[in-house]
Amino acid sequence: MDLNILHENATLLVVDKPAGIPVWQEEPYQGTTLAQELAQLRPELQDLNRHGIVHRLDKDTSGVLLVAKTPDALEYFQRQFKEHSVQKTYQCLVTGSPGKDAGEIRTFIGRAPSDRRKQKAFPQEGPGRREAITEFRVLERFPGFALLKVVPKTGRKHQIRAHMTYLGHPLAGDKLYSFKNQQVPEGLGRHFLHAYSLEVQMEDGSREEFISPLPEDLQSVLEILQKKSHGNSN
Repeated sequence: MDLNILHENATLLVVDKPAGIPVWQEEPYQGTTLAQELAQLRPELQDLNRHGIVHRLDKDTSGVLLVAKTPDALEYFQRQFKEHSVQKTYQCLVTGSPGKDAGEIRTFIGRAPSDRRKQKAFPQEGPGRREAITEFRVLERFPGFALLKVVPKTGRKHQIRAHMTYLGHPLAGDKLYSFKNQQVPEGLGRHFLHAYSLEVQMEDGSREEFISPLPEDLQSVLEILQKKSHGNSN
């Protein structure tokens, strides 16, 4: 696998993670993981905790991923995620159309009682639940779908996926969090979620933003929706 390197210096590697590959071996999976690919790409990462991977993305989520190249850098960047000082921006396509153009989802997230693979958003606190905050803005509306810019203010597992379902608009193509008989856009083979940009403080004190353009598979889905939308408006 040829990983796309967005940025690299002496202490940091920024990777454009492809969809379909897990960061870690978290479930039955026959192929190589991103951690294994990184260890082959940069053998020195094998000696680091977590192979230097600072944070995680779901298997079918694509986009910007940070990898530290030294123990000090790993601790430095992980601390920013723990303190929620990292600015993360995602793009996602949801089913249906949110009633307002922008908003904030503020809940508590914990494991779903009905399915241990899933997280669930709850309006109240409870055992095992942690506060989760997500801001969103509608970028474009289509018949049956909407493209959103999403900024998670906290970093809970499956936060965006659980919050969009809580909002009543699950991610398009999300087999785990979708509603029964949920419509899927033509050409979409995974959940439509992409880590578009990530802004962090570098070790010299400056702030740097790394951007991953929407990948070809998701861009083509949007183009089909745009053509259909324009056709319906004529």
